[in-house]
Amino acid sequence: MANLPAELTGTWEIDPHHSTVGFAAKHAMVSTTRGHFTEFSGGATIDAEKHESSSAWVDIEAASLTTKSQQRDDHLRSGDFFNVEEHPTIQFRSTSAKVDGDNLILAGDLTIRGTSHPVEVEWEFGGVAKDPFGVTKAGFEGTTAVSRKDWGLNWNAALETGGFLIGDKVKLVLEIEANKVESVESGEEEQIEAVEAEETPAL
Repeated sequence: MANLPAELTGTWEIDPHHSTVGFAAKHAMVSTTRGHFTEFSGGATIDAEKHESSSAWVDIEAASLTTKSQQRDDHLRSGDFFNVEEHPTIQFRSTSAKVDGDNLILAGDLTIRGTSHPVEVEWEFGGVAKDPFGVTKAGFEGTTAVSRKDWGLNWNAALETGGFLIGDKVKLVLEIEANKVESVESGEEEQIEAVEAEETPAL
């Protein structure tokens, strides 16, 4: 994909009801523990012809994390890890964009616990569709891997068999469905008109 599809040009907002922001890390050196955040927002401005001008942002509520274990989730929210009371938001702000083969690479700053480091997120484009209300939707899957220690998430415990309880490398996976902003406004107008039509009695 030397160029992005022309229909991607425009402003997009993440649909949180059809998107997942997840993470995964090794546990006890033998398995992978996965989790995700339930509260987040974000968007992108895409220029299909001048893709280097494209940009994206994501804000994540750190306290919304879940790994299906209350004890573990509480520990992750504590000062040993995300310290959500003092640093409630995880942020990503892109600084540059480029196309590499079939994928879009966004470089940017990832901020966790008030500390920012550069990362590269590789995005795979999933396609464009229009829902029954006229809203244009696009699918993207973004992945990157980071060292949690770079952001001060250092807690660990030694294993009797050698090694440590929690792996340093964390994989971030963003499965995103985004709505094109101008089509959302048009779709809302269509829904309002449809409701008004149903409520208006026939003469």
